[in-house]
Amino acid sequence: MSFVDRFGLWSEAQQHAARDVVAALERGTIDVVRFSFPDQHGILRGKTLVAKEAVRALKNGVTITTTMFAKDTSHRTVFPVFTSGGGFNRPEMQGAADVLMVADPLTFKVLPWAPNTGWLLCDTYFHSGMPVPFDTRNLFRKTLAKLHDAGFELVTGLEVECHVFKTVQHHMRPEDAGQPGQPGVPPDVELMSQGYQYLTELRYDSVDTVMELVRSTAQKLELPLRSLEVEFGPSQFEFTFGPGSADKTADDMILFRSAVKQVCRRYGFHATFMCRPRIPNVVSSGWHLHQSLRRLSDGSNAFVPLEEGKHLSETGLHYLGGLLAHACGATALSTPTLNGYKRYRPYSLAPDRAIWGRDNRGVMLRVLGGVGDEATRIENRVGEPAANPYLYFASQVLSGMDGMAKRIDPGPSADAPYETKAAGLPTTLGEALRCLREDACLTEGLGPGFVDYFCHIKEAEIARFNLEVSEWEQREYFDMF
Repeated sequence: MSFVDRFGLWSEAQQHAARDVVAALERGTIDVVRFSFPDQHGILRGKTLVAKEAVRALKNGVTITTTMFAKDTSHRTVFPVFTSGGGFNRPEMQGAADVLMVADPLTFKVLPWAPNTGWLLCDTYFHSGMPVPFDTRNLFRKTLAKLHDAGFELVTGLEVECHVFKTVQHHMRPEDAGQPGQPGVPPDVELMSQGYQYLTELRYDSVDTVMELVRSTAQKLELPLRSLEVEFGPSQFEFTFGPGSADKTADDMILFRSAVKQVCRRYGFHATFMCRPRIPNVVSSGWHLHQSLRRLSDGSNAFVPLEEGKHLSETGLHYLGGLLAHACGATALSTPTLNGYKRYRPYSLAPDRAIWGRDNRGVMLRVLGGVGDEATRIENRVGEPAANPYLYFASQVLSGMDGMAKRIDPGPSADAPYETKAAGLPTTLGEALRCLREDACLTEGLGPGFVDYFCHIKEAEIARFNLEVSEWEQREYFDMF
């Protein structure tokens, strides 16, 4: 009996999809299949198998070392994996033991930029059939199950900004390679466009080569791309996607980011979802998350108000109240890099405090829609495009459900977002991690063990950063003192 069948890991829909995947592989037009799982940072890791082996691995899994869960953003292992329990207090993870990547057949794609290459998104399991507790995709599914039990489904839409540059030089000398704890030298780049001609057609036409690469790739991957836009800053772009179920939207974000980076590199460009690249005149990129709840009973939008003059239904208002109440704790999950906190500036189209407003781009939570509008939703403008979507989304569900359970009042709309008195958002990653640890709702929802694990990884990154001497310090102190 296969690993999947032994532990009952697939639904009927997945079993049916698996048969289609096998048929596609047996036709002989696909040479290799990439088995990938999204790690704790939302980065795809995995192995590539030839088609014949991929058929065998589909129901039996692909081994991958548990150290993948132990790495910070420099690819440094920050847990003592060769001690008892591997630093995770789990015997299954000590000694860099293996776990299994098990494919989700419903995610199968043929990659349009890689010849004869299939792709499958995976979940990770111990050999006992138990899910790896640090698998963020599985963690998010558990969160959605709680929402489902309450009678709702989360609907999400993406609005993602990024930068794309021309690559001038890849630094590929041996001394440029870097090592764990010190990443390699990034490429030298030039702008695709000068900035501050927001949404001008002339600027769009000048970058049409990149736009066409992204559009054709996204559509061939059947991602619900809606618009391609020239953003405010130099070489900055925005892409929006139609609404859908949150589990699929999160998967789409993982695939979209990875696809854009890969296809751009093949054509001589460098795409980055880093919030604020260290490029002169650059403008920070954000990730605005549109969300609403759909009633399972009748499929209606639970945020639509019934009374004129109301912005949200009672359910929507309490959900909004929960997002505000847990905004500080959730920031570590929506903005998980040191760099992302350089975006929170007053009067900058980015939030700096936990407030909401009716169709106001200066607030953290922008409410759109109204009576009779089935597109009524909350737009959270706090996130950075490098965030792990499963954790970002989970923070929203847990916060919103707490708001509904406690009937939290969000207070009045803020008409002057940078002058309204309200709790300030964390200004550093370290502060955000402290807020997350102190948030009982998020800690309980994600699990204390996961929160400790996540904070340990991020605190290791902060410790490395604090040991670096920055250019600012050199300029500020070297001559003065």
